[in-house]
Amino acid sequence: MNGAQWLVQALRKHQVETVFGYPGGAIMPVYDALYDGGVEHVLCRHEQGAAIAAIGFARSTGTTGVCIATSGPGATNVITGLADALLDSVPVVAITGQVASNLMGTDAFQEIDVLGLSLACTKHSFLVSTVDELPRVLSEAFSIASQGRPGPVLIDIPKDVQLADASHLLNYELPEEQEFPYPTQELTQAKQMLSKAQKPILYVGGGVAMSNAVETLREFVKQTEMPVVSTLKGLGCADALDANYLGMLGMHGTKAANYAVQRSDLLIAVGARFDDRVTGRLNTFAPNAKVIHIDIDYAELNKLKQAHVALLGDAKVLLPTLSQPLSIAAWQQEVQELKTEYAWRYDHPGSAIYAPLLLKQLSDAKPENTIVTTDVGQHQMWSAQHMTFDAPENFITSSGLGTMGFGIPAAVGAQIARPDACVICVSGDGSFMMNVQELGTIKRKQLPIKLVLLDNQRLGMVRQWQELFFEQRYSETILTDNPDFVALAKAFDIPGQRITEKAQVADAIKCLLESDGPYLLQVSIDDAENVWPLVPPGASNDEMMEKSK
Repeated sequence: MNGAQWLVQALRKHQVETVFGYPGGAIMPVYDALYDGGVEHVLCRHEQGAAIAAIGFARSTGTTGVCIATSGPGATNVITGLADALLDSVPVVAITGQVASNLMGTDAFQEIDVLGLSLACTKHSFLVSTVDELPRVLSEAFSIASQGRPGPVLIDIPKDVQLADASHLLNYELPEEQEFPYPTQELTQAKQMLSKAQKPILYVGGGVAMSNAVETLREFVKQTEMPVVSTLKGLGCADALDANYLGMLGMHGTKAANYAVQRSDLLIAVGARFDDRVTGRLNTFAPNAKVIHIDIDYAELNKLKQAHVALLGDAKVLLPTLSQPLSIAAWQQEVQELKTEYAWRYDHPGSAIYAPLLLKQLSDAKPENTIVTTDVGQHQMWSAQHMTFDAPENFITSSGLGTMGFGIPAAVGAQIARPDACVICVSGDGSFMMNVQELGTIKRKQLPIKLVLLDNQRLGMVRQWQELFFEQRYSETILTDNPDFVALAKAFDIPGQRITEKAQVADAIKCLLESDGPYLLQVSIDDAENVWPLVPPGASNDEMMEKSK
């Protein structure tokens, strides 16, 4: 048994059944071992697609995703996916081939310092020097990726290590998983602050999902009956049908959510990092509120917003200790008035398709437990605003990095992970072209992914900013030379249709959802439509724009 064969068997011991990747010279021994090694390999058509598919797999299941690539350009193509996983705290293990040890440092063919390159976009990186290091490195990689605040880990393995004799490692056993320490601080003070608050609000981030604390959070909301707002990555954590849920906050958040946060006197942030797209101008964010910050990552506490009480630990452990009935009837009434006053209105004149209404109709029609992935741009924000998600694993989008081209490969990973689920990818014409080659993966694996392409022949979000903040100088955002997307999909044996008028929407959604296999619905929308509301850069969250200048 060589190192590559040992690696594949060890992946099985780590309960890895599926990996995503693309072969090449320096990783060829591992691919030879995969040939009959009992681990399913999904051939993506670009290494970035493989890394993002691993993210989709991980996000939709709560397990660690695995991707594999060769040295040089294969490894560098993986880097964007690793950065995406880092900023969204997703457990991914990336395995890359490296040139043989005696060639390292010689500028050999397809040699690059992957360890050095990856340090800024991984939770941890390893360069394996000898075959004897493989058991320790693999165990540590999976442990680091999943424990505490999850994140990506890279393992770079020289080709000679893959080929080295590993027979003496046959008795490898998984080490016992160590308990992650959850120290708590100032719990008594936090409970007192909550009991005295007149206008408390719960600010939910993606950390709630990644720590599997969704049910704990919902029970906390049930006990306290306090209003709840969510970040983009936190969508699905709180019950969207709860009367006290106000939706997403921040740059494209709901007016009710932003106004409520600005009026609050206590902000409980759970698994959130006070990102600039959430807070607007930081020194005016929740200006009258004391802050209780719960996070599993010590580095996030007091990083941007000084907390009155910082609690380091797992939300599953800490939230129940704070739970208590609250006397906040007047605040609840005020919040309900905000929800009523600023409820979404879907009236839209004319025959053109209004994207927010189409997405609401799609959301209402989708089967239970549907997974929705998105790319990045206007369609992403409209999806977050107008679609409803019953669990965070059912909404997979690139939040921290904002990776265009994310949607299709993430849908591939999610569909592979949950083959019985309906998977819908909502994309824009700009993002769709970024990883369009993954239509080949959909064809190869016969994946029944439903593709909804909102086509305004623009890089919509950039165009919106050019309109509002750059004097309508539309530099390189006009995409009138787009291909025929329906014909393009057909080339990959994916049927589809293009619609142009709102009267076609209901039948088109029905056709999309009832299709047995993959399907593309291309939706032509107004190229001048913007995402509202919008907090301008550098503005306070209560200074939302609602229309163009």
